[in-house]
Amino acid sequence: MININNLQKNFGQKKAVDIEKYTINQGDMLGLVGNNGAGKTTLFRLILDLLQADQGNVTINDIDVCKNEDWKQFTGAFIDDGFLIDYLTPEEYFYFIGKMYGLKKEEVDERLLPFERFMNNEVIGQKKFIRNFSAGNKQKIGIISAMLHHPQLLILDEPFNFLDPSSQSIIKHLLKKYNEEHHATVIISSHNLNHTVDVCPRIALLENGVIIRDIQNENNSAEKELEDYFNIRVEEEIEEELAEAVIEETPAPETIVEETIVEETVVQPEKKEGQE
Repeated sequence: MININNLQKNFGQKKAVDIEKYTINQGDMLGLVGNNGAGKTTLFRLILDLLQADQGNVTINDIDVCKNEDWKQFTGAFIDDGFLIDYLTPEEYFYFIGKMYGLKKEEVDERLLPFERFMNNEVIGQKKFIRNFSAGNKQKIGIISAMLHHPQLLILDEPFNFLDPSSQSIIKHLLKKYNEEHHATVIISSHNLNHTVDVCPRIALLENGVIIRDIQNENNSAEKELEDYFNIRVEEEIEEELAEAVIEETPAPETIVEETIVEETVVQPEKKEGQE
């Protein structure tokens, strides 16, 4: 499905993505995890041809995403609310997305039915523009629009953000069901390890733009490995901070010498008249 070959992207001196070779198969449900700045969103933008790579390429079904746009017909994605047309109502936006993929209004309405619980009567029929919705409901609109045309490749960046616990639970169920029923490739990123482990049988761990581990997650077996990794990272960062603090507080050698000289100098009292 997706082949990443010698892919590199730099922002100044920072290497945001550096992946020599990585393959995501048709039907995979992959979770992309890593700390802030690990390169998750940059990687998604490279896959979707929203950023130009400094080196290498990405192919989807043997189509180089930079050279041909045919892959867009079977791909759905939601990265952030910049994907939305916020001066439309949700209904107008869904019909617009449907029209792009040759769907009639009746077909769009039918495809919205499985999302009724997810929308929770807060999206359709509100008679207001997308820009006036809460962050959580904008998130719902974006996720639904990405899935509306039943894409064979679905990419969602932080889909659990801004959602209440009930909506998070519902979307996890919907994503699993969608993957199974359509044999679609689903890729999500998330800071929430529990959600990622619950949903994804395969997990890629990203650090400084490099995929350092490709974990098969059977019956949530990846949870301990990921928790151990992030706990170790936290401990290392604390040790580094402490070491830096000690270095900052330690006076330079020249300062130590000067202070020693001052301390060892005996101050002679002034002589009074008649004293020798």
